[in-house]
Amino acid sequence: MTAAVTGTGTLVLAGTPIGEIADAPPRLAAELAAADIVAAEDTRRLRRLTQALGVQPGGRVVSYFEGNEAARTPELVEALAGGARVLLVTDAGMPSVSDPGYRLVAAAVEQDIRVTAVPGPSAVLTALALSGLPVDRFCFEGFLPRKAGERMGKLREVAAERRTLVYFEAPHRLADTLAAMAEAFGAERRAAVCRELTKTYEEVRRGPLAELAAWAAEGVRGEITVVVAGAPEVTEEIGPEELVRQVRVREEAGERRKEAIAAVAVSAGVPKREVFDAVVAAKNAEKAEKPGKPKA
Repeated sequence: MTAAVTGTGTLVLAGTPIGEIADAPPRLAAELAAADIVAAEDTRRLRRLTQALGVQPGGRVVSYFEGNEAARTPELVEALAGGARVLLVTDAGMPSVSDPGYRLVAAAVEQDIRVTAVPGPSAVLTALALSGLPVDRFCFEGFLPRKAGERMGKLREVAAERRTLVYFEAPHRLADTLAAMAEAFGAERRAAVCRELTKTYEEVRRGPLAELAAWAAEGVRGEITVVVAGAPEVTEEIGPEELVRQVRVREEAGERRKEAIAAVAVSAGVPKREVFDAVVAAKNAEKAEKPGKPKA
């Protein structure tokens, strides 16, 4: 472990409301008033928050967002090493969770600087609790790639994941994302779209992925968290003949063979290679059964 820095201060990660101001943790106002430096993802939003809480930051306010965190981190670590108390807040929820913060935390830990937190609201946990899906085991996947091919690749990586999946998504990409999930995970996989959590127009829409994709195609607004059920547990082994049959049914319905194999692998809970090998073996067997051309 790195030797402790003499006179080090403390980095405080503070959760902020994801909608309802009254959800602000009680310690937040005290930390805002006591911090030597408040690093905020958006200083304008911070100003609105402090006004709502009736508190005035006691120290210097600086911006800390995706565009400047690499350059500002050394400055904040230097201040921490000198004994400052630095409070990090993002626009909503906990810092570091799909928001700026990880880089600063890692740098502070490297210098053996104390890091603590003011626990607060979390869109991830709130959506999980409201989804109606299993919450005993889950994984957070953050935002998916914007490009369709990269997005599908990421979804197929977790198609057989048994844990409940949680994603953030922009409203204008929601319909495409849900349609891609329906293709990668299966149209009937259960999911919940949680919109504007804790706000005036809060809505939780639950149903199969294909149904949710059709709903979202009409247009959705607000901040979105998507919760998707994990892959179903396969209770009985499916033989190669049945795997081939399911692939053929999907091909006859218009799916390309590659996508059909991937979908069947997910539904059957087996590796894609096993389905691919079954399809190839069936094809070779059919060729062997066909009579050869008569020789001239």
